[in-house]
Amino acid sequence: MIIMAPVLLILLGATEILQADLLPDEKISLLPPVNFTIKVTGLAQVLLHWKPNPDQEQRNANPEYQVKINAPKEDDYETRITESKCVTILHKGFSASVRTILQNDHSLLASSWVSAELHAPPGSPGTSIVNLTCTTNTTADNYSHLRSYQVSLHCTWLVGTDAPEDTQYFLYYRYGSWTEECQEYSKDTLGRNIACWFPRTFILSKGRDWLAVLVNGSSKHSAIKPFDQLFALHAIGNDEHKPLREWFLVVLMATVCFILLILSLICKICHLWIKLFPPIPAPKSNIKDLFVTTNYEKAGSSETEIEVICYIEKPGVETLEDSVF
Repeated sequence: MIIMAPVLLILLGATEILQADLLPDEKISLLPPVNFTIKVTGLAQVLLHWKPNPDQEQRNANPEYQVKINAPKEDDYETRITESKCVTILHKGFSASVRTILQNDHSLLASSWVSAELHAPPGSPGTSIVNLTCTTNTTADNYSHLRSYQVSLHCTWLVGTDAPEDTQYFLYYRYGSWTEECQEYSKDTLGRNIACWFPRTFILSKGRDWLAVLVNGSSKHSAIKPFDQLFALHAIGNDEHKPLREWFLVVLMATVCFILLILSLICKICHLWIKLFPPIPAPKSNIKDLFVTTNYEKAGSSETEIEVICYIEKPGVETLEDSVF
């Protein structure tokens, strides 16, 4: 027993040392990332990028990063890589922060935050468009082998309240990696663009990507402030045309119902219903008419027995055959 006690103490000490090496040291000072930048990569799309701090002490730890979006809408998430893509409106500016974190079952270690910002684009207040609405329209496409349907896009807006009379607006849309500028506009009485029409687009009617729309402008008298907006395809107006076969079935059913209605009115007016389907006569009240008397002769006997079978004839029921008992 005296010999076993020192052995147990040695084993316990080794276990504590091993656990201390495996668990992150709570005294480790985490350093924030460096070279944090925000870059615009497309309409309503930015790329956040940073690098690990080169002075960070490495002790078998796998640090992660916490990203916090400050504006235009707050959000936060965690990632193991050093970049992140964001789809967001940019006409109000964009701001984000990132920090290094190290977590285990017992605690969470975090560095200080580093931040970056995109300022709102320049422009005079009240010059950007208002009430931007967009509608997609899906039709069958028999001329393309890539897709069996074609999606068009129609957008409308109102001129800014303080926009000069010579203001001209221009619309762009982005879906996935495709970006297009509008070529067909509708104008108001002053010749300013107030609507746009894309007869053919790269939009997928059942796609999950956001539809980003940007409208900027120009004027000789004032800087026009741009406006961008994101649309979810399932949320915006989507007028999907039914195939020709489905429309034919709908029209056929409506025609049949209309013809049946006309025939029923004619029958009612001309009393043809009673002639075609006369009323069923009431059952006879004389009970003895319901009885049938049948004479049967037993084989091998000269006596005649009388048997009364009571039944009611119903249409479609076969007549009972004579039975010998």
